[in-house]
Amino acid sequence: QVQLAESGGGLVQAGGSLRLSCEATIRTFATYTMGWFRQAPGKEREFVAAINWNGGRTGYADSVKGRFTISRDNAKNAVYLQMNSLKPEDKGLYYCAGKYSLTIPTTYDDWGQGTHVTVSS
Repeated sequence: QVQLAESGGGLVQAGGSLRLSCEATIRTFATYTMGWFRQAPGKEREFVAAINWNGGRTGYADSVKGRFTISRDNAKNAVYLQMNSLKPEDKGLYYCAGKYSLTIPTTYDDWGQGTHVTVSS
């Protein structure tokens, strides 16, 4: 059974930065593709970024390209989301998700509880 735990959310002013972390309790992290999603109040959950099992491939939503960077540390069973130049529209509940896959999947099997990000204007 996989458990995912996000941390690092908080309140930041527009233009500021936050770094989200997600730690996985998992038997084999090295072949586990990870993603970040977010859900703003009253909106559907949306894809933010993903990284494949060895970090060789990443993908981003157009809305965060050039501002957010996803990375992973397989030795720590962790994935990170560095968020720079934050905008009020980046506000939401950020989830990490995972799936055993060698490529970036379109659906994920495991989800964390989320961490809140609030961006003040």
